[in-house]
Order: sequence, then structure tokens, then C-alpha cells
Amino acid sequence: MVKAELVKRSPLRILEKSMHGGVGAGNIGILASRKGVGKTACLVHIATYKLFQGKPVIHVSYSSRVDYIITWYEDIFREIAKKQKLENAAEVHNELIRRRVIMNFKQEGTNTEQILKSVETLVTQGQFAAETVIVDGFDFTRACQDDLSMFQDFAKKLGLEVWFSASLREEEPLFDEEGVPKLLMGCLARVAVLITLSFKDGFVRLNLVKNHEHPPAGELPLRLDPKTLLIAEET
Repeated sequence: MVKAELVKRSPLRILEKSMHGGVGAGNIGILASRKGVGKTACLVHIATYKLFQGKPVIHVSYSSRVDYIITWYEDIFREIAKKQKLENAAEVHNELIRRRVIMNFKQEGTNTEQILKSVETLVTQGQFAAETVIVDGFDFTRACQDDLSMFQDFAKKLGLEVWFSASLREEEPLFDEEGVPKLLMGCLARVAVLITLSFKDGFVRLNLVKNHEHPPAGELPLRLDPKTLLIAEET
């Protein structure tokens, strides 16, 4: 299969359609769940989908190591290429790497303003015309509303779509009666799209809890396969 056909058939088109076109430039989307459910796999799959479309991606990691992030990208690309029988896979792989930058920061000791300045310098002075920023490992228990506000203003200023992962606390209850994680209730006004992940029947299910100004869609006809790490359409 050629790259254009792969993009056309991607199940992530269903996700974009459910969100009425996606998170959108200038907006923030969050994937939230307990640790180990599949947030990073989903984020990397979303980023890879953008890369296949020729759209550069910046991946901001708050982890102490970035090698595991690179491994996620390699594993997911390999699974997509194998499953879809991608033509010229090695050539496409190298092309995607050129469109991806991974930046590593420590949340402790580095403020959000400094991080955003570094990303802006890459976009403007480094001439890396990213459309999507992935923010992985951001600790919402240590963040304040001002942090997300700065990210929102930054997204609007540069016309970027920003995706976060949010690890929920283990204590119960995690959610309110509408399915909104209690950890994120204080910053929900700054979030355009909120998706929660839950493990059910051997797969990870995606629940669209907030969808811009539209009614929430609930459980989507998509699932994350924990074996292949790929988001697939329900059959």
C-alpha cells in the first residue's frame, strides 16, 4: 500500500470526524487514564498519523529518558508498515524521522515559560514548521491553571494543535458523574477535546468526554490493541 492510501484508510480519520475535524489549530486535547493503559501509544499513533500526512510534529517529553519514546515511534511505525503492507517502508521511515523532533525537559526546575520559548525558537528560528505538539509525561498534579493557560495562549499564537497525556491518580472516585477526570476539572475550560481511556474486553476503549462545544460522543467505535499498540476501527 502506498502512503497516501494508508492515510486515507487510517482509523484515525474516524477520530478526527468524531471531533468535527480534530482538536484544531490553537487548541488543546488531552488523553487521560490511569498509568499503563495506553496513553503514550495513542499519542504516538496520532503523531505518526500526522507525520504520514507530511505534517511535522514536535514531541515534548517530561520523562528522564527519551529512548523509550523513540522505541514507541519505531514499534508503531513497524506495526503499521507490516499490517498495511507499506511500500518503500525504509524510505518512508526516514522521511518521517526528518519531520519529527523530540525535546526533553524536566518539569521540576524548569518553568513552562522557558519550555515554550524553546519550542517557539525551534518553530520560528529553526524553521521547523510544526503543526502538532505532543506533550507526554506532564504531571497535572504539580501543574497549575497558569501552566495550561500558557500552553493555550502559545497554541493560539503559533496556530498549533497540542495534545497532552494525563495520568490519573489511583484513588477513587476518578471521575465525576459526566465522566470528567476530577484531576482535570479545574482546567477543563482550557481544553477543547478530552478523551479518557479504559481497559475493557481485552482492548483499550476511547471515550470522547469533551468535544469542543458539541455534546460528548461517549465511547468511540475505535479500540487500541495492547498487543500491536495500534488504534483500530471496530469490526
